[in-house]
This record gives sequence, structure tokens and C-alpha cells, in this order.
Amino acid sequence: MKQFRMADPVFTLGGFLFTMFVLMNFSVHKLEEGHVGVYYRGGALLSAVSLPGFHMMVPFITTYRSVQVTLQTDEVKNVPCGTSGGVMIYFDRIEVVNILRPESVYDMVKNYTADYDKTLIFNKVHHELNQFCSSHTLHEVYIDLFDQIDENLKLALQKDLTEMAPGLLVQAVRVTKPKIPEVIRKNYELMESEKTKLLISIQHQKVVEKDAETERKKAVIEAEKEMQVARIQFDQKIMEKESLMTMSQIEDTMHVATQKSRADADFYQTQKQAEANALLLTPQFLELKRYESIANNTKVFFGADIPKMFLNFGSLDSSTQGSKN
Repeated sequence: MKQFRMADPVFTLGGFLFTMFVLMNFSVHKLEEGHVGVYYRGGALLSAVSLPGFHMMVPFITTYRSVQVTLQTDEVKNVPCGTSGGVMIYFDRIEVVNILRPESVYDMVKNYTADYDKTLIFNKVHHELNQFCSSHTLHEVYIDLFDQIDENLKLALQKDLTEMAPGLLVQAVRVTKPKIPEVIRKNYELMESEKTKLLISIQHQKVVEKDAETERKKAVIEAEKEMQVARIQFDQKIMEKESLMTMSQIEDTMHVATQKSRADADFYQTQKQAEANALLLTPQFLELKRYESIANNTKVFFGADIPKMFLNFGSLDSSTQGSKN
């Protein structure tokens, strides 16, 4: 009995410590950075929202949920979608990048629970994709309008979230290529192969046309260059002819001026000579010239008879003297 009484306090203390450890373990909780905590007591949501760090709560009565308030990506997988032609296709993965504002956490959890993304994103993605597929053909969904699905889905999600949950924002949507029946897929691959060949042919044709256009431009440039060279040479020849003609005109003008100067000089000389002669032609000068002429024409004859010319000259001279007298 004595030993039992000594062990009883130890057992009580151990139980107490164990109980306290359990209570502390379930009452202390930690919230990571980028998350906030919401609390439930008896199933009712409390208005308190905790920030990151260590916090205390009443164990077994109060529970908490961690809600992410940083950028997160929700993946919606294997979404079935029926086209307007009745072909069933499946989108393997759709990624929705979204962020919840910290001040909107309480209202979001209160209205849509802590798993709000299931209601507002997952279910909405299924609905919008089925709406899109049901109004378009397989070719439009798979080929023609596939590049528009991301943006259209983002706009549709954000439009509903703005009305239903203003604190939740959609940043981006990424949609993978849908899975289609194998037979149709092979047909599309064949069509893509033919389209690729057609594109290659078109590009080759463009290259040939470009080469021809380049050759044509080169020919035009060469022709224009030759024409310009010929024009320059023609202008050069015309300038040479004009220069020769100008030089000839200058020479003619110089010759005319020279001849005119010479004629003027001769006229002046003759005029002055005539004036000089007019001054010299006096009776005394004429008499002098007559005697000089007679003296220059005097002849001496030898013989018994004197030519009659002298006799006549003597008589002429006597008559002349008489007339003078």
C-alpha cells in the first residue's frame, strides 16, 4: 500500500503533463507566409482572421483552415466537351492562375467555404468550356478558334467573379490541346501535312517571284544606267559641238574685225595719201615733175643727121613758149 501511494502522485503528474502536451499540441498552430487562417467553432465561422505565424485556439472545439492569399494555379483536368457536331472531346488540363485579396477572405469563405475555388473556378471552367464547344464545330474548337479559348475563358471567368466574388482575380488561363478521336486526329495530321506542303509551295513560289522581281529590277536599273550614260555622252557631244561652233563664231568675229581694221587702215592711208597728193599738185610741182620726166627720157644720138623728133620738139617747145608768153 505504501508503494502504491508513492506511485500515485507520479502517475497523476505524468497524466497531467501528457494531457497538457496534448492540449498544447492541438491548441497551438502555425500559419505559413502567404496564407491567413479562418476559424470555426461548433461549425460556425468566426469573424477573426489570423495572419502568418503561431496562434492559439481552444482544442477540439475550435478548428481552423489555412487560405492562400498569394498567386496560385488551379488545375482543372480531363474536362469533357461536346461540339456542335456531336463529337466528344476532352481537355486534358486547364490552368487558371488566380489570386485572392486578404481583405476578401472572410466574405469568400463565408459565401463559398474555404474550398471556394471548386465552386468559382472548377465548376465555372466546366460550364464555360461546354458552352463554347456546344456552339462551335470540331474544326473551329480544334483548329480555327483554339487560340481564342484562353482569352475567352479568362474574360468569362472574371466577368462572373466580378459579380459573385469581387475579391478573387483571374490573372491568366492556359488551355492544352484537346484530345479528339484517333481517326479524326489522323485526318487532321494528314491535313496539316498537306497544308504544310502547300505553305512550302507558296513560299517557294514567292521566292521564285521575288527572284524574278529582283532580276527585273536589276534589268531596269541596268537599262536606266545605260540610258543615263548615253544621255550624258549625247549631252557631252552637243556641248563639244556648241563649243566648236562658239569658237568658230569667235574666230569669224575676230577675222571680220581684223579685215575691217585693215580696210579702215588702207582707207585711212589712201585718204591721207590723196590729201597729201592734193597738197602736192601745185603748178610748180607739176612743172617740176614735167622737167624731171623730160630729163629722165633724154636720149643722145650720134651721127650726121638729127632725128626729126628733136626738130619737132624744138618747134613744139617754141610754140609752147610763145603761148606762155
